Amino acid sequence: MSAPDHTVPGRASALDSAGAALAVVDADGVLVRWTEVAHRLLGYAAADVLGRPASMLLAGPAGGPERFTREGTGPVALRHRGGRRLDVDLRVTGLPGAAGTMDWLVSTAGVPPSVLESAAELSPFPMAIWDSDLRTAWLNDALADRFGLSREERLGRHLDESPLYANTEQVESLLREVLESGVPVIDRELSQLDHVRNRAYALSVFRIEDVRHGLPGVCSVNVDVTESRRARDRMTVLGRAATSIGTNLDVLQTAQDLADLLVPLLADYATIDLAESVRLGNAPLTRLGTMEGGNVPVFHRAGIASVHDDFRESLYARGSPVFVPPHSPFIEVLRSGRTHMEAELDTEPGTWLEEDPQRLRRVLEVGMHSLLILPVHARDEILGVAVLVRSENPTPFDENDRTLAEELVSRAALSLDNARRYTREHTMALTLQRSLLPRNPSAGFSLETIWRYLPADTQDGVGGDWFDVIRLSGARVALVVGDVVGHGLNAAAAMGRIRTAVSTLAGLELPPDRLLSALDDLVVRQGFEDSDDTSPTTGILGATCVYAVYDPIDERLTIARAGHPPPAIITPDGTAVFPEIPSGAPLGVGLRSFPSVELELPAGSVIAMYTDGLVETRDGDIDDGLERLRTALTRPPGTPLDDLCDAVVDLLPTRGQDDDVALLLARTCRLSADRVFSMEVPPDAAAVGRARAEAVRQLSAWGLDRVRAGAEQVVGELLANAVRHGAGPVRLRLVRHMKLACEVFDAGPGPPLPRRPEPTDEGGRGLVIVAELCTRWGVRRTGEGKIVWAELALTDEERLPPGPEW
Repeated sequence: MSAPDHTVPGRASALDSAGAALAVVDADGVLVRWTEVAHRLLGYAAADVLGRPASMLLAGPAGGPERFTREGTGPVALRHRGGRRLDVDLRVTGLPGAAGTMDWLVSTAGVPPSVLESAAELSPFPMAIWDSDLRTAWLNDALADRFGLSREERLGRHLDESPLYANTEQVESLLREVLESGVPVIDRELSQLDHVRNRAYALSVFRIEDVRHGLPGVCSVNVDVTESRRARDRMTVLGRAATSIGTNLDVLQTAQDLADLLVPLLADYATIDLAESVRLGNAPLTRLGTMEGGNVPVFHRAGIASVHDDFRESLYARGSPVFVPPHSPFIEVLRSGRTHMEAELDTEPGTWLEEDPQRLRRVLEVGMHSLLILPVHARDEILGVAVLVRSENPTPFDENDRTLAEELVSRAALSLDNARRYTREHTMALTLQRSLLPRNPSAGFSLETIWRYLPADTQDGVGGDWFDVIRLSGARVALVVGDVVGHGLNAAAAMGRIRTAVSTLAGLELPPDRLLSALDDLVVRQGFEDSDDTSPTTGILGATCVYAVYDPIDERLTIARAGHPPPAIITPDGTAVFPEIPSGAPLGVGLRSFPSVELELPAGSVIAMYTDGLVETRDGDIDDGLERLRTALTRPPGTPLDDLCDAVVDLLPTRGQDDDVALLLARTCRLSADRVFSMEVPPDAAAVGRARAEAVRQLSAWGLDRVRAGAEQVVGELLANAVRHGAGPVRLRLVRHMKLACEVFDAGPGPPLPRRPEPTDEGGRGLVIVAELCTRWGVRRTGEGKIVWAELALTDEERLPPGPEW
């Protein structure tokens, strides 16, 4: 401000308020008034210039006192107190003075440099001017305040003499580039050390002229872009999370992916500990300890990551249960669903760590100093907690870290929940499917059987593939393999319904073509019942099945298929072939036409039945798959079924098959003639007694005296029914197999109907007696009539043992 003795009361303030005035010069060219604006522009205080010639302010030889004592406007070169030259436009205006003299008001024209400098001083963006040697020529208050440096400490110092930037070499290279080329750089992002926090700045640099002694310099402007960079980095991290977490439906892998993302991005050590609601495998989670009001849930470690290869921070391995104190942040996070953050981890006595001395000891050993515990929350359920710890990174967690961690864990929680739900459903479907498959399928001595069931390794889950081996009357065996299109619980449940239906229909002794026709009708009706409209195509659709019946006495195989791949037959000489078997439509279409074929199979032949997952792939042709199967099955005569199974399984790709595979192999055996007794029975009552006597003699010859009385009664009742109610010819057959089968053939069309006779009835008790004496009985149709059969149980010693005749 002007010196008191050279200002007129009221005039100095008026001049200062104008903002553009520099000075007042008297008629002799002497400075008589000086404003604060002039002080800021040229660096001279009022005491330095008042009473001295105004010409002292001129930077060049041109001009003298007259330069300030005539009216007009024009460019003038002024000298700053620091020695640099300032080019300004001055306006000189006459100002009446004392005693009739004329003073001259000298002011800047247009926008005064002082105003521009004032704007720079008041700018909230840190600014600095660097001379040609990259020494600080000027800086504003924002820069000085931001880095805790006064102007005196900073002015004249080189760029690398004070810690303005984290990467001084990068900034120096940038300043020199602009200084030499003159091409400005706008918004170049860099990390700048801000004493405590890492801040991100966008640096703009442009060249200016005549900074000092006429040499060029550069001006730098810093804009704090930390928040915008954090937002951008957050989006980048969340994008990485979207591509790296939840790429499969495995709970453990999804948890591990999250832990790997958190370290070292946010933490030096991270764990994902899942609570009891999430199963990591088939075994149920356990509980340890007790607490007031209930049990303490035991976490299981699903994911773990650390900057240290030896995981020195961890007390518990991945997959193992993790104990937590009852009164700890872990339980509180589970209870409240809110994040727990300890920027400075408190390890003093009286904290929750005192209840867990083992954990406290590890915290102190490793130097863990900052803690975040976040709920793994999805679909209104807490699945567990994510724990983040810093030890090597000295910066404690802050709200920005907390926000980013919560977003990452929140997104990963949905993937974890999807994996949990898939694992639960997959386990249920697999359990259901395995419970519906036969436990120990056996054909007795009629067939030697072996099977393989291989679930798919893809994420689609369990499918509807199934097989069965069903013992029929007369030592016959039914072989069945089927497939329900789809995966999961629905497919497994549909498979169970169809398998149960097949087993029931097989018990009715239906031949293959009629059984598949009845099964097709059942699936169609099931489709109507499961649908909300009248279309039959919305139920079980896409189911296929192949059904075969082998008779070891006649050595014949009767087979039919419904949209299923054809079975292979390996002849006794080891050659594999695919016999011509017409294929009906898949089950559920409703055509009910499934032609059957009879094949003669000598003893030692092998029947190979399978599902399409064995021969079909997404990128392969079924004909190629069938040829590979034929090659795998072609083996030397007598090759063990185990070796044949291994050869077929080797066809599957090592990367995991696309679909479930069910494989059933059966080697045929022949029931020798001396194990079968057969005789024609004339259609009269007297012949029944003679047939009974012959049957008793045969049973004695077989050593089956234990069941002789019961068998004699059964044979008599069945023959009496045939003679009385059937039509000739009548034939009796006894078959010694796993059970003793008593069969009576007749040409009558109608099956016998059991009834409960009244006490006064004289007849009608035959089938009741048969049912009480036998394990089971039934009727099956033949081309000439029917067979009524009944089976009596045999002991292990009485059963026909396998021998060379088989």
